[in-house]
Amino acid sequence: MTANTLVNSKLVCVALNDKAQLAALDATFNDAPYKKPPTQPVLYYKPRNTWSVDGAEVEWAKDFDGNDVAEMVVGASLGVVIGKETCRVSAEEALQYVGGYTVVADYSLPEQSYYRPDIKGKCLDASAPVGPEIVAVDKIANPDALTVTVSVNGEQKSSFELANMERSVAELISIISRIMTLQAGEIIAVGFAGDRVAVAKGDKVEASIEGVGTLNNTLGGA
Repeated sequence: MTANTLVNSKLVCVALNDKAQLAALDATFNDAPYKKPPTQPVLYYKPRNTWSVDGAEVEWAKDFDGNDVAEMVVGASLGVVIGKETCRVSAEEALQYVGGYTVVADYSLPEQSYYRPDIKGKCLDASAPVGPEIVAVDKIANPDALTVTVSVNGEQKSSFELANMERSVAELISIISRIMTLQAGEIIAVGFAGDRVAVAKGDKVEASIEGVGTLNNTLGGA
């Protein structure tokens, strides 16, 4: 099955799961209005209008006046595809509920604040390509040992080792399953490098995870 047929209800993304990013923001979190760092995973949804596929063009964003925005960024993550209904599972058993793995990219406006997130800037049409395929769970011995890379026009711009996530794949599934019941085919993007990659019109972007696949997309415009 392709990723296009499996994103059927939820595409849940985990923010602030990069240990280095959390450390860099530590002082900010201890100031008002936070007062302390987050104690639970920070989640956001990519709604249906954002779902897209390998090979698709990602449209350059417009501002409220209909003009092209000045800049866009992209991050990439391992996508964990839920294999069966998952509710209140332990971390020890969590990986038994995984049906496969894929690649998720997230195109958006640059993130300025996690306290007042830019909802419009994170929910752009066709801004969340997924794919190109779903890799069977038995093909990946340890999802936390994978590395997510982003290349622009053939040049690698970002490399994020999932071993550097604040919470492991199993921990995330367990915690999220206590917040919401996950169904087969739903996808969790488990973590993005804290520094998103700047992109420009016409750029060709590759989001890649060895053993899982390479997601290719082009930024619209010239």
